[in-house]
Amino acid sequence: MKFGILNRNKKKFIAYNEFRKTIFYKLAPKEAETILCLLPWLLSVNHPKCPGYIRELTQPFRVYNIDYDRKIRSLESEFKRNFGIERQGTLLKSTPSQYMIQGLYTIGSIGSIAQTSTSDCDIWICIDKKNFNPIGWKLINHKTNLIKDWLDSILKIPVYFFISDVAALKECQFGCVDSESCGSTQQQVLKEEFYRTCIVICGKTPLWWLCYDSPTPLNYHKTLADIQGDGFWEYDVIDFGDIEIIDPKEYFGATLWQFHKSLSRPLKSLIKILLLKSLLEAPQKRLLCHQLREQVMTNENEKYFPDFNVFTIESILLSLKNDGPELTQFIMECFYIRCEINPYDKSHFIKNELISNLLANYPIDKRRQTDLRKVKDWNFTDQIDFGNQIFMLLLKSYKEISKATPNAVSESDKRDLTILGRRISAYYVKKKYKISVIQKPTRDLNISNLTLSLKNNSWQVYNGNDLSATLITVNSIVFIMAYLVWNDLFTPSGIRMRPNSSNITLQEVINLGKNMHSFFGTNNSLEIDFSDYLKGERIEKLMVVLDFETSPWYVKTKDYCVIYTNCWGEMFVRQFSSTHKFESYMRKMSKKQYNIQISYYVQRNASSFEKLIERAKQSSRVTPYK
Repeated sequence: MKFGILNRNKKKFIAYNEFRKTIFYKLAPKEAETILCLLPWLLSVNHPKCPGYIRELTQPFRVYNIDYDRKIRSLESEFKRNFGIERQGTLLKSTPSQYMIQGLYTIGSIGSIAQTSTSDCDIWICIDKKNFNPIGWKLINHKTNLIKDWLDSILKIPVYFFISDVAALKECQFGCVDSESCGSTQQQVLKEEFYRTCIVICGKTPLWWLCYDSPTPLNYHKTLADIQGDGFWEYDVIDFGDIEIIDPKEYFGATLWQFHKSLSRPLKSLIKILLLKSLLEAPQKRLLCHQLREQVMTNENEKYFPDFNVFTIESILLSLKNDGPELTQFIMECFYIRCEINPYDKSHFIKNELISNLLANYPIDKRRQTDLRKVKDWNFTDQIDFGNQIFMLLLKSYKEISKATPNAVSESDKRDLTILGRRISAYYVKKKYKISVIQKPTRDLNISNLTLSLKNNSWQVYNGNDLSATLITVNSIVFIMAYLVWNDLFTPSGIRMRPNSSNITLQEVINLGKNMHSFFGTNNSLEIDFSDYLKGERIEKLMVVLDFETSPWYVKTKDYCVIYTNCWGEMFVRQFSSTHKFESYMRKMSKKQYNIQISYYVQRNASSFEKLIERAKQSSRVTPYK
């Protein structure tokens, strides 16, 4: 009877898995065929004309069950033709000696309602490492890197490979799955996400998915022992381990990790943070992957299966039912934008069907839906206002999470809270002389050519010619340019200047912006080691701008602007109206700081350019950065 249940569940999972693949094909046909069919084929062949070819490979790699994948076999002739291979017959020939790849699996939004034009694809290449000698381990990494380089050149979707040992995954030893990860290991949290979001590209089926029965699920460990026993045939399933409960400390650590990611991807991380927060508040709740599995296995709709993202957002909204309709509405709007819902896009037909019930239960006015689909066309002010709403919700959640009970906070978590607090401060807390960071709800802001205007001794920046859309107003053009560069709004061809009475020319402004960008980069281009947030604030880069806002024909310097960035990723602008004040500041700074990279900028048409530079260097008494 048990084996009958396993077979029944396997058929249901295969149907669900194919449905996920169908969504992928509908949303990105070329990428789907390449990832779902060509990738496992390339890993299983070794031909000189194919990406991933290794001359010294004598023991080939082979993805389990690839011989029985009808889609891949039907496309093999096309694959060979595209690579100019004239050899007849299949290249997928089994040999007595081969390295077996147990399976290829996606984790994340691919093949779901949340797959968008900016989605990436994380793929686990799962192997039994004990069957790989050191040479085989080295070659599988080499082959994978060669294939990835080729995929990067032809696909719009970024693909990331993680070669994983099945035994390690079973013990929740995932290694470094993200360069941004820090703090508490996620362990069971990541396994739960894998089971809830995975697609089997090719290879063995996760046993966990087959251990469903009602009212009591099959015992995972007993089922595993049965199918490995002598009385049962080889079953094409893979043992990644069971999952029943998750320690609140893991939810806490995973939430901190998502807060770090939210600083660069707020909209995407917001949903995950709200989910983890709800789970942290109700740790005894049945795991979402178990709830989703039940919905899949009991699904009677022949055309559609449940979408795990819709299922997730419903769980979040249910947990927030007492927080008021305004919050529910805002989260639904974020989800709508996050999934790039568009009822008029034929390729989104499945998306629209999968979200229809959710919109019926949590409706969004049709006019508002139209606005949300055009978020990239909103005026700059509306985009920033929406971004600020996301930030305020994230900040509110951060404060609530930070007050978690001591039992849910490990020593590692306390350290991470310190790091995260300082990162948030670096991004958002206002400080004297500091360049503020714009809250961007999406990667692309609706900004046309920026126009500089001088009015009543204050410089203003407008979006295009719209004088009502003021980005910033200050009395220093150097501060203006630092603001634009640091927020990645500066492009040399996208700056205009209205006629004014100052001595500053548009070309000099562009030259200054180029120098700033080259020297400092932007706030989202910095790579700061998390350990730096545990250290004291330290200046790392400093630029001195001389007499930029005075006549270029002055011989005596009287205006100094100092722009600097610190080890926490903050930028500041100080202005001094005399050489004495500038020298005093630099002396104090140089006593406390060391190894500072320093650059100088003077208008190239200044009458005494070299003298001004030399005077500034001597005043600073710090070796400049070359």
